[in-house]
Amino acid sequence: MTAALLGYKLGMTRIFTEDGKNVPVTVIEAGPCMVTQIKTGETDGYDAVQIGFGSVKPRRSTMPGIGHDHKAGSAPLRCHREYRCSDGDVELGDRIDVSRFEGVPFVDVIGTSKGKGFQGAMKRHNFRGLEASHGVKRRHRSPGSIGGHASNLGTGPKIKKGKRMAGHMGAERMTARSLEVISIDIENNLLLVKGTIPGPPKSIVMIREAVRLNRQKASAAKKKAS
Repeated sequence: MTAALLGYKLGMTRIFTEDGKNVPVTVIEAGPCMVTQIKTGETDGYDAVQIGFGSVKPRRSTMPGIGHDHKAGSAPLRCHREYRCSDGDVELGDRIDVSRFEGVPFVDVIGTSKGKGFQGAMKRHNFRGLEASHGVKRRHRSPGSIGGHASNLGTGPKIKKGKRMAGHMGAERMTARSLEVISIDIENNLLLVKGTIPGPPKSIVMIREAVRLNRQKASAAKKKAS
């Protein structure tokens, strides 16, 4: 099974390396998680492992959910996610913790970004706005003309899809890729990664082994492995 866990984003702090460098890190309470289902190509059409995380009161769960977790010998769990994998080194009901990330140099963290509500085009798409010089109307934060992006060269009834305008911002699934693993605390189920990850504190995130690395990080991973 690929190294993968669910956890809570606790917040950010800093640590100092041996040579005195200041490294900003995000603290994640990773696991422990329960293996609640194992999917195979024969029964489900693909190979995957489903894990559950976070205890929840039975009255806040559902009867199908309680029965599903009971098959794995677990109490009702708050969150379930599955990961595609072909190797079956885990069994139903196994307990996995942050020790799975020992020796993993880089991880991907998936979460839901902070919701910003309805925002204008400047904040939502980083527009620079109109000129603020003499003679310009007081519409400095407006998105500009939109008629040129209507269908059929401005003669259509609506704007083309994908036009960058004001609207709902945030609250989207995002992935922070190839974050360096700085430290692992197995006793307290803590994982420290360099940089920021999406979501507010106490939000649920998914941590997995990095899917792809650039040349610089790939060479660094080889050095750590050797």
